[in-house]
Amino acid sequence: MKIIIVGPAYPLRGGIAHHTNLLSRALAGRHSVHVITFRRQYPSLLFPGTTQKEVAGELVRIDTEARLDSMNPFTWISVARQIRHENPDLVIFPYSLPFFAPCYATIAGLIRRGRATRTLFLCHNILPHERHFGDKFFARRMFAFADFYIVQSNEVRRELLALVPNAKHALVHHPIYDMFGKAIPKDYARRQLGIQASHVILYFGYIRKYKGLGSLLKATHKVITGGERDLLLLVVGEFYEDESHYRAQAAGLGISRDVQFIPQYVPQNEVATYFSAADVVVLPYLSASQSGIVQVAYNFDKPVIATSVGGLAEVVLDGTTGFIVPPDDADALATAIQRFYLEQKEDEFTRNIQREKQKYSWETMVTAIESLCQ
Repeated sequence: MKIIIVGPAYPLRGGIAHHTNLLSRALAGRHSVHVITFRRQYPSLLFPGTTQKEVAGELVRIDTEARLDSMNPFTWISVARQIRHENPDLVIFPYSLPFFAPCYATIAGLIRRGRATRTLFLCHNILPHERHFGDKFFARRMFAFADFYIVQSNEVRRELLALVPNAKHALVHHPIYDMFGKAIPKDYARRQLGIQASHVILYFGYIRKYKGLGSLLKATHKVITGGERDLLLLVVGEFYEDESHYRAQAAGLGISRDVQFIPQYVPQNEVATYFSAADVVVLPYLSASQSGIVQVAYNFDKPVIATSVGGLAEVVLDGTTGFIVPPDDADALATAIQRFYLEQKEDEFTRNIQREKQKYSWETMVTAIESLCQ
């Protein structure tokens, strides 16, 4: 097939762009693939981070054409004309937020007019974690131009079918993020980061309210006061809200020395160091659809403790590859962390992950897309 992907991709940063990069690489093994991405993904007023582009150290690069501006409809029309000229068999839109719905709907509507080109929406989310008025309206208008859908969790499928009851779709769980290389020895990684604690738990990714860092700080305090004195919580990621709030919370709990904040976006070539240094990755989310962080952790064979929100319990198998606890429950989260160490679960969970992660392949994603199109 001749395929065009329209959405976040290199040189843009973040999980959606990484996903597109890996999808493009996987599809290119059997198909002709062209990627059109944003030259401006968000206006600066709506972007809380420091930069929208990948910093030095990227490990996976793909050829992309940066033509889209999310705020400029003339670029939407121009891209649609280009796609019509190229006349692909399939156009894939990696979709995550209704913010992109006007852009995607315009392009999808124009390219389908009088053409055999079909459209597939690869849904990371249907509705955002932080809801806004009009989200459902914009999503419905955009999906009116969709032929097929890929969803990556049962929660996202439920939301899709609530908006589009007869959607032709396939459920393919989030593939492994294998772009960050292999794990390095834990002792070496800790020396690189200056970590001396014998037990290290990792929170990784953008810090936003719905991701539950406050609950994890409370749980860490409970674990430490419960007797696990040699524990470090490593918080790694760019803050999309007030960093001082969490530092003040840690200080108020008396665990400032037990929490190390790395308040920055991590280049691709440094990700392995942080995951390799950890014993377990913790996702204390208050809400979620799914999370690519689980698949980054699995790439490095790291167990995960997560909350029972969205599709997390579909990929983190309770008692097998990690633990699942209720959301916003610091006591339950603390108990899971304590169990992990007291019952010495790391080696057992790691062996299970090495088997379990084999089913989260990019080949499965490619095959699902091909099957839908057939």
